[in-house]
Amino acid sequence: MDNFSFLNTLALIAAFVILLFAFFLLTVQTKSKLKNRLFAGLLLLSAFDLSSFFSENYFDANLSFEVFRMTTSLLIMPVFFLYVKSVCYSDFKLKQEDLVLVIPFVFANLILIPRFYLANAIETTYVFEHFKQMSEIRFFYILVEIQYFFYIVLIFKILKTYKETYLENFTNSDNSSYKWLFQMTVLFLMAHAVVFFKSLIRYTDYHALLNSSNVIIGIIALLISCWFVLKALNNPELFKGVDSTMLLVNEVLNKEFVSVDKNPVENSKSPEIILQIEQVKKYVLENEPYLDPSLTIQELSKQVNISVRDLSILINHHMDKHFFDFINEYRIEKAMKILKDTSKNKVTILEILYEVGFNSKSSFNTAFKKHTNQTPTEFRKS
Repeated sequence: MDNFSFLNTLALIAAFVILLFAFFLLTVQTKSKLKNRLFAGLLLLSAFDLSSFFSENYFDANLSFEVFRMTTSLLIMPVFFLYVKSVCYSDFKLKQEDLVLVIPFVFANLILIPRFYLANAIETTYVFEHFKQMSEIRFFYILVEIQYFFYIVLIFKILKTYKETYLENFTNSDNSSYKWLFQMTVLFLMAHAVVFFKSLIRYTDYHALLNSSNVIIGIIALLISCWFVLKALNNPELFKGVDSTMLLVNEVLNKEFVSVDKNPVENSKSPEIILQIEQVKKYVLENEPYLDPSLTIQELSKQVNISVRDLSILINHHMDKHFFDFINEYRIEKAMKILKDTSKNKVTILEILYEVGFNSKSSFNTAFKKHTNQTPTEFRKS
């Protein structure tokens, strides 16, 4: 089997897997309809883009189709951006303003109308022979790279804000949404690096490298599509978003023109702040709300009768800790007592971590070592 046939086979399999998964996302009964539809849209656009590998023989007689297929790649990153927002923010909704994201796609097609969409038979032959040298095509490739860089920076910024907001408001360490989106973004970045390399080779005489890069792209596409399916099967309850109206503590303070100290713990606090800190610590110690693995700052604020905003500032700013770390300290302290209790020698570490409010062994071990510089097993033996 030559490289071309092998590439065709890879692309067909990848496209089939992607289309099958997109169909599943569009038909499955779930509350996350918008997320699934955006993800399905992303998959369908990717499958259409992949079709170029097995539609080259269609190019000569169907220039308009090929050009349109090429320009739809300008919709992939906007849809991915919207999908990331829909996963990160539980209250996300599509708005009319989001239509601005299709401007590059529309602009590129308008530029290509005169010499591509309206080309006659003779002009089509000329376009085919000089395709990569034409100014419109070079402009298109530059536009794709600029757009990709813009969105990849924007997406990483959203993920960073989402992670910080999650740590300030939730204690469940199993943040599968962030891990999923971060892994997917990195995979897309790696895949695009190969595509970018291929675009550069296109303007050289290294045709053997061009064919090899096509094969690599086909393999990557197949692996990513299979990874999507396996990830969905192993994590059917993806995803947990945060409210987009939630602000980071520093943002709240900046909005209220309050200076944010670099070392807030070391600076003097008002008697009222000190009293509130002691009340919160006493409540958590005596009532043990941290035993709930899904405890959020909203739930704790109701219990201690302090507004979410004030409690968030109290913990994340005045105590200089994420809510996530603040609650985990109490969980670890309770685990340490159990581990040192000789009457509970037969209780396994797995049972202990669930008892104190953790829901995964890896997160418990990480938090325990951060707090004690020892693993739970080492601590129990010491």
